[in-house]
Amino acid sequence: MGKTLDKLPLKVMQEIEPRITADIFNVLSVGNSVKSRTSFGGTAPVNVRRAARRWLKALEKDAAKG
Repeated sequence: MGKTLDKLPLKVMQEIEPRITADIFNVLSVGNSVKSRTSFGGTAPVNVRRAARRWLKALEKDAAKG
């Protein structure tokens, strides 16, 4: 078809899996997909910021040791 999943009509998706509802579009976009990865090591922005802060603190400590 040459389309990404978030561009497919709901009716087409339901032909494959009838239980799919319009809620599927809340998770199919790239941004929402990334945000949903909240497990440890996931790509959710909150996780990335948390990891970056941890590494910045570790680098500061390491630099202070000289």
